[in-house]
Amino acid sequence: MDFNFPDHFRFADSHEYAVVDGEYVRIGISEFAVDQLGDIVFVELPEVGESIIQGNSFGSVESVKAVEDMNAPISGEIVEINQRVIDSPENLQSDPHQKGWLLLVKPVDLDELKLLMDAKAYASKVVSS
Repeated sequence: MDFNFPDHFRFADSHEYAVVDGEYVRIGISEFAVDQLGDIVFVELPEVGESIIQGNSFGSVESVKAVEDMNAPISGEIVEINQRVIDSPENLQSDPHQKGWLLLVKPVDLDELKLLMDAKAYASKVVSS
């Protein structure tokens, strides 16, 4: 399968992405991760107002195959969650980079994005694995 990894996204080793969206950062999981999970049946996310810390778990995604923790690609305060994904996890499956985003956060330090892989490096990692 050919995966799409947008050039302006940054990716964590654990397959989450972060993309700058105005003064905020939008967070989700990559198309590759969604493909590996299979049919997604449930998504657990933190509440608006909670803080997440880069590298720490912020929720989980459950598929028919497994339950996987998701790790924050950047630290910040959650300003919005994507309720459409909570209500209909298939939004995550069908369009993980647009409709299937998970969190919108006010970042603590945008320099944390430098610790993540660019799209080309991430693609090389997942295609070779």
